[in-house]
Amino acid sequence: MINEQIRDREVRLIGENGEQLGIMSAKDAMKLAREAELDLVKVAPMAKPPVCKIIDYGKYRYEMARKEKEARKKQKTIEIKEVRLSPNIDVNDLNTKINNAKKFISKGNKVKITLRFRGREMSHMQDHRHILEDFANELADIAVIDKPIKQEGRSLTLFLAEKKQ
Repeated sequence: MINEQIRDREVRLIGENGEQLGIMSAKDAMKLAREAELDLVKVAPMAKPPVCKIIDYGKYRYEMARKEKEARKKQKTIEIKEVRLSPNIDVNDLNTKINNAKKFISKGNKVKITLRFRGREMSHMQDHRHILEDFANELADIAVIDKPIKQEGRSLTLFLAEKKQ
């Protein structure tokens, strides 16, 4: 809230240079802000009494937007990449999938390995569990198991994440 939007009887006022001006009525605070040709901005509305500051509101909004943008820039989003396998995968195909997973993990992403079963393969799900275990063992030097092997409907899934140094 700024200027006339502030309806509180008393406010704790902070001056334009950060000095405490004490508790006073909102009207007196507005008068001081007008004399300085600046805005009265409520910075802590939940405090008793609310804290208001005499500042240039446009500059304040700009600073807040800049801080928010800077925080977003430093934030790292982790994506989950998926590698799909089938129970009758050949060795060379498996090696290709392992190399793809290595690329994903080296870029800082998590990898979801899905072993999908179709038709009669469903009755032998547990017999092919070793494929996921071998996959995880191949990547053990750069990745760690984030979530263990889990059956989800027609597939077995395993999550790998980058190993912390």
